[in-house]
Amino acid sequence: MKQTTIKLFLRFAVAIGFLSAVADRFGLWGKEVSAWGNWESFLEYTELINPFIPEVLISPVGIIATLAEIFFAACLIIGFKTELFAKLSGYLLLSFALAMILSTGIKGVLDYSVITASAAAFALSLMKEKYLELDILLNQKK
Repeated sequence: MKQTTIKLFLRFAVAIGFLSAVADRFGLWGKEVSAWGNWESFLEYTELINPFIPEVLISPVGIIATLAEIFFAACLIIGFKTELFAKLSGYLLLSFALAMILSTGIKGVLDYSVITASAAAFALSLMKEKYLELDILLNQKK
């Protein structure tokens, strides 16, 4: 498999992972396959894995995480500043993994492949060759 194909695969894999999690917290997945199924359950989980954050800040943290996941996913899908948003995605996923490990242990992190997703995002951030990315189109117009 060519590196350009792997890069495209990584872009979509990380992005779709984010969008699936967002869809879950808005109840777009069926109950039988949902981790949260609704916003309230997502915020309860956010509070569980972030016991050091005051309760009053849990909702803003959940909103910020959700907006970041949507924005990072969009940038990865269209190929806008891929290296930057891949690196930010890696840090976001790593922060989720660390919060999960510290609060509930390592099993959930391993079961949900959060460390693997973080590593994939960091690997993507190191791939410099451009392929089907918005950056190419923007640079061609200059």
